[in-house]
Amino acid sequence: MRPTATKSPRRRALALLGGTAATALLTAGCSAQELSTGWLPSTRDTTDETGRIITLWNGSWIAALAVGVLVWGLTLWVVVAYRRRKDEVGLPAQLRYNVPLEILYTVVPLMMVGVLFYYTYRDQTEIEALPENPDVNIGVVGKQWAWDFNYEDEDVYETSTQVDLDEQGNPISEIPTLYLPVDQTVQFTLTSRDVIHSFWVPGFLYKKDMIPGRENLIALTPQQTGVFEGKCAELCGQYHSEMLFRVAVVEQDEFDAQMDRLRAAGQTGQLGSDLDKTTSDGTIDAVDVPEDEG
Repeated sequence: MRPTATKSPRRRALALLGGTAATALLTAGCSAQELSTGWLPSTRDTTDETGRIITLWNGSWIAALAVGVLVWGLTLWVVVAYRRRKDEVGLPAQLRYNVPLEILYTVVPLMMVGVLFYYTYRDQTEIEALPENPDVNIGVVGKQWAWDFNYEDEDVYETSTQVDLDEQGNPISEIPTLYLPVDQTVQFTLTSRDVIHSFWVPGFLYKKDMIPGRENLIALTPQQTGVFEGKCAELCGQYHSEMLFRVAVVEQDEFDAQMDRLRAAGQTGQLGSDLDKTTSDGTIDAVDVPEDEG
């Protein structure tokens, strides 16, 4: 019987590279939209900042992927090129150091980190910049485990209670909705009534913490109408997962109609800090947590 031939290490390495490439091609069956946004839950024109965020994200993961491919390739090359041959005996040559190589793998990562820092700082500075005269001012207040929305220019408010979920995690009670006019620059004043929360709208690719006794500001211009899901992104207690809200970006006339509905419902004025569960010295009062039924 003829003996079975075994593959050489070089052939095994080539087969591995071929399999990796084939896997990458097969798993790349995604839409152009998903690829252009880096699989983020948004589009470039959802707000005036999402395009900048997507560009930074795509540049970061493409650079990381390029570095990964280079490192993987060099690793496989070293495994194949410097493998032990059949006729070799004893230990390989022992090298103490290689100054040029050590300088290379020290300087190159520092340069990469510097480039990433520059672009991140540049974009973060632009994203965090506040307008001198925003078109709309809204105060968003987090509380265990719901939201208050103060429409400051209209002098009306919306309040809510905890959203109830069924056993599958689907909401069975009304989810509070924050209304924003499209193509208007909105400045949000974020704070909390009790513990640290975080205002997060995944479709806007932005979130910021809400800290008791402190106001954090963000500004953006929604550029697409639609309804976007929002949630608290900071673990804030037993019912953190039920702290949900929605953002409805609507035309100006629909936004005005919603403000009129709030006035007609008697929800005029603003919900102030007198409702906070903090004492005058900044400490947090005990928060009543409902007991689990059963």
